[in-house]
Amino acid sequence: MKEDHMKNGQLKPGYNVQMATENQFILFYSLHQRPTDTRCFIPHMERLAASSLPLPKTVIADAGYGSEENYLYALGEEKEPPFDFLIPYGSYMHEQTKRYKTNIKHASNWTYEELDDRFICPNDRYVLFKKYQTKKTPSGLEQSFKIYECEDCSECPLKPSCTKAKGNRQVHWNTIWEELKTKAKTALEDDEKSAIYARRKIEVESVFGHIKGNRSFRRFSLRGLEKVHTEFGIVALAHNLLKVAGIRLTNFLKNKTKKRLGARKDYILVPNRFVLGTYWTASSNSKWRS
Repeated sequence: MKEDHMKNGQLKPGYNVQMATENQFILFYSLHQRPTDTRCFIPHMERLAASSLPLPKTVIADAGYGSEENYLYALGEEKEPPFDFLIPYGSYMHEQTKRYKTNIKHASNWTYEELDDRFICPNDRYVLFKKYQTKKTPSGLEQSFKIYECEDCSECPLKPSCTKAKGNRQVHWNTIWEELKTKAKTALEDDEKSAIYARRKIEVESVFGHIKGNRSFRRFSLRGLEKVHTEFGIVALAHNLLKVAGIRLTNFLKNKTKKRLGARKDYILVPNRFVLGTYWTASSNSKWRS
């Protein structure tokens, strides 16, 4: 698209490409005219569900997809969720820092008494439940908040570090969102699952790197979702074919080297540090990165 008002030579994105990969092969993609990844997650998964491909058992994505609406969709309305997910929320990394954990303005660092449904602030004053409040997100999701208010913030020496409000400190607590965050955090801190999530960067990010950097595909030549969808499909097909060619060439050279040096007892063949497989169709137990 034309330059924006910044006039810095950067183009404004007209289409948001969402990709699902496995072993750096593109298994599924969708295009959207929405600026944020957060609002592309559900339409992307809906199109996948409507296709002939099976849903994966695990969906892995970065923090740009971590929202209450997306978590609720991933859990589903049935007893068994349609797929497991490893998706951090936006503040996940920040919450792991010492600075966050020692900051008294965050109510999550306070003591909570479930029986009386109240918080205790760092100055040992009660923060009591007052009322419920609902808000709607831009996508239409209705969120429910519990409003708590400190019994008395007057003459509190910690108030300047706790709140900028002129009156008593209030806490807007979204119970559902906090429970979903806890679930996501528990999954990401599991040793086995964290190792799986760590592969996300070398999965989908390297695919985008090859397409945009090595093959210089940074701009669509056509206009309209249907035409652009076809154009990127050709790009994805070329990427997968090049991956297959690269794997076969690597295996051919490795086998040739083995035959040539097989008689030498002092030779040790060092294996590649990556394992790739050709996926003509998605397997039902695949872990997809988005």
